[in-house]
Amino acid sequence: MSASRSRPKIVHSPFPAPAAVSGTASASAAGARPPVSEDAGLLHSYYGALFAAHGPQHWWPGRSRFEIIVGAILTQNTSWNNVQRAIANLRRAKLLSPAAIKRVSATTLAAHLRPSGYFRQKSKTLKTFVAFLYSEHSGLLERLFAMPTAAVREQLLELRGIGPETADSILLYAGKHPVFVVDAYSRRILERHGLAHAKSTYEELRSRFEASLPRDHQLFNEFHALIVHTGKHFCRKSKADCAHCPLEKFLPDPAAAPAAVPGPRQHAAARQPAPPR
Repeated sequence: MSASRSRPKIVHSPFPAPAAVSGTASASAAGARPPVSEDAGLLHSYYGALFAAHGPQHWWPGRSRFEIIVGAILTQNTSWNNVQRAIANLRRAKLLSPAAIKRVSATTLAAHLRPSGYFRQKSKTLKTFVAFLYSEHSGLLERLFAMPTAAVREQLLELRGIGPETADSILLYAGKHPVFVVDAYSRRILERHGLAHAKSTYEELRSRFEASLPRDHQLFNEFHALIVHTGKHFCRKSKADCAHCPLEKFLPDPAAAPAAVPGPRQHAAARQPAPPR
């Protein structure tokens, strides 16, 4: 993602040195977190290794809070390049404000969103979000994000087309609320490192990050961005490049990691016998 003047100005890591960070679970604004495994305490070391290797990522691209929200909605099931094309269409048509989205017809909006894929559904989601913003918060994002994290999240999740990952992206990047965004890259890394399994739910993985790290929105912002960078360039779905990845040393069995990384069960099997059924 390209640089933008609205991105967080993180020059140094907001996270203390890994050795100084406790892995103890903390209370969340969204409620108490369930216990997490001792492996979750590794996450602060993961962050330190990624930040040392790649530095700040300056996320999320967008010239305004509303543009960030639009991007979070449009990025569902598509690449960021496609999202950028759709946002460029909206910018040219002067449709990057809640008031403009409220006024424009669904048909016209969908036409501008075509590059992002699923454009009719995404048009409905944007319309739904803006209608909610006006009906519940007078059209003001400031009022929405002034609410407690749990309350905002609950309202967002009630909206058609907004699931947990999109809601958390909106909360973290547009609202600067300390919630961790779990995406396919996060899940893939945790599974390959034996910290999660394929049946782990979104909320279980989100809780693992939030219970293991200081609750700081800049930290969560930076860590998620670093995970995406790692997933794109190293921990790819196929042809993973473990040898050059900063997280290679944390693999359950680094010496046995092949070019295409196996799933967590295979890593576990390399370490110990399979449990009895």
